[in-house]
Amino acid sequence: MAKSSDNAASINRAMEVFVRGYSFTRSFTHPYHPQQMAQAWVVRDTPRKRGADYRREEWVGAQIAPAELDALARENARGHFCICAIVPEGQNDGPLRAAYKSLGYRLGTSEFLMAHRLKSIPKFPEPFPIERVLSADLADRLTKSAGQRQILPVHLHADAPLRQYVALDNERPTGWVRSIAVDDATWVSNMHVLPKYRRRGIGKSLLARMLRDDRKLGSKVSVLMASHAGAMLYPVVGYEMLGKLLVYTPIRRLTDGR
Repeated sequence: MAKSSDNAASINRAMEVFVRGYSFTRSFTHPYHPQQMAQAWVVRDTPRKRGADYRREEWVGAQIAPAELDALARENARGHFCICAIVPEGQNDGPLRAAYKSLGYRLGTSEFLMAHRLKSIPKFPEPFPIERVLSADLADRLTKSAGQRQILPVHLHADAPLRQYVALDNERPTGWVRSIAVDDATWVSNMHVLPKYRRRGIGKSLLARMLRDDRKLGSKVSVLMASHAGAMLYPVVGYEMLGKLLVYTPIRRLTDGR
């Protein structure tokens, strides 16, 4: 029973880090706000002048029955929404899948919720020098390589809650990752290595550098969502699997036009 309670507490904490860290990055263009409702979280735009401008809301839950989360979302959503249901590691997700299907949802993507306790961080060779982005010039070069802005000018200082890292081949960013502080935890966002530079250990070296800084600056745990490919990389660095996140979208004809 104690182990089950510990797992539930770890998932709930990781879920909060996820929704708060994710909302931080979504706020680059317009403020995105996480709000706890009952046993779930909703992340969505703060009020806008035009209803048509609202981005899709995400309703996130782990210890809540599908019918309850469905009712909560349908009663409180302002427009388009999806449900992000977290299934603990080792738990059969068949009943949950069947429940959401019966409620009129279609399964879209799935990701893995993972956490690093920062007690032991392996060391890896750095194929290319790794720098933290603290200048406008490097931020601009990163934007050009990534195809979209990864860090705002307001975050280009040592005490910023967003810490952006890049691996550099001479002047060119070849890989990048960012860490976002959420109280005494951190959220990992936008881990990416350019295709021609993959399988050289760049991703591992970026993560290890970021995690060492996280721990040095007071973080107790690092949380991320991993793709199926990423789920094979992150354990090498020390991340542990907490559960799977299943993203469900309501079938339009069953949602009163939503």
